[in-house]
Amino acid sequence: MIDRILQLPENKSFFLFGPRQTGKSTLLKSRWFGDKTCVYYDLLQGETFRRLAARPELLRMEIQAMCGEKPVSHIIIDEIQKIPALLDEIHSVLESGLSLNFALSGSSARKLKRTHADMLGGRAWTYRLFPLISRELGNSFDLERVLHFGALPSVYLAENDANRNETLRSYVDTYIREEIELEAQLRNLGGFLRFLPIVASENGAQVNFLSVARELSLSAITARGYYKILEDTLLGFFLPPFIHSERKRTSRHPKFYLFDCGVVRALQKKLNAPLLEGSEEYGRAFEHFLICEIFRMNEYLRLDLDISFYRTEKGAEVDCILRAPSGKIIAIEIKSVTAPARAHLSGLRSFKEDVPQAQCILACRTPRPVQVGAFTAQPWQEVLEMVKGVR
Repeated sequence: MIDRILQLPENKSFFLFGPRQTGKSTLLKSRWFGDKTCVYYDLLQGETFRRLAARPELLRMEIQAMCGEKPVSHIIIDEIQKIPALLDEIHSVLESGLSLNFALSGSSARKLKRTHADMLGGRAWTYRLFPLISRELGNSFDLERVLHFGALPSVYLAENDANRNETLRSYVDTYIREEIELEAQLRNLGGFLRFLPIVASENGAQVNFLSVARELSLSAITARGYYKILEDTLLGFFLPPFIHSERKRTSRHPKFYLFDCGVVRALQKKLNAPLLEGSEEYGRAFEHFLICEIFRMNEYLRLDLDISFYRTEKGAEVDCILRAPSGKIIAIEIKSVTAPARAHLSGLRSFKEDVPQAQCILACRTPRPVQVGAFTAQPWQEVLEMVKGVR
């Protein structure tokens, strides 16, 4: 069992959202399933789904009956978005004064919001779970495996590469299509499926909605809506541009990253292609991996970091800018190199001119910190440890 770093509350109701196969059910069961005071509802089970979908009030009635017979501490409901009406009954139970908590998991809040479901009015906190991170894997972490296959638990922990390939193919061909059909209710599903390979090929690049729309013969509004679907279902996230001053004109287009390196390669149909060290593709995968690690740590540890990127109209770029609640600014340029050189620092030099007080770091695969001109290149592992402590 892999120990996830996300800390869930013991005495508070909460939502736990995340893409399928990130380990939500496993995490909830590991925390409470062995507890005799815990009751588990799995809405993926046909009988349970049909019974509660037909009469949502049965949930409240069953909970009231159980609480009259024995102590009940937690009610776990898996895939809550399948029956949004249950939230009205949960709200009623919480208002009744019964001393228990709900753990409600789902692949996204999109369907709940779209149906105007009762989100419990602040009575439940919200958490998100993502694929595995290096800190959770510890000594079993393999960078090459993550860059090629990603970090979905069922993929990363598969017995061999052949099984990883097949699991990823099934994930993008079946799950993502099913998720979009269920959650988004698209009229033009074919257009969206043509959109996915474009997102994968442009992963980590700045998004020009008009260009994407033209390529797919869609409106810009529709293209924006497609990206929004990916964001709402936690299958990707935007990275906004850093805006500090008008002294250097910077880009206004955001970047977009899919949530997992392996999913990107599966959508590109490159699972059987080698990922060669030193290639441009390898460098992009390494950047994607590190951005995802920072994004997930920020969420899990509640660091409240504002994450962006920096790019001037002249092309100077820094991959990741962190602004802490204290106002501290850290610029992180990401390179997959093992021997950092001055040529890798042009973006940091530009950023330092614009924001002199910023701490500027080159994150790479060097085994030890290296001083390169006025900047320090650090092992990516040490950069993540540093990010963890930023306040």
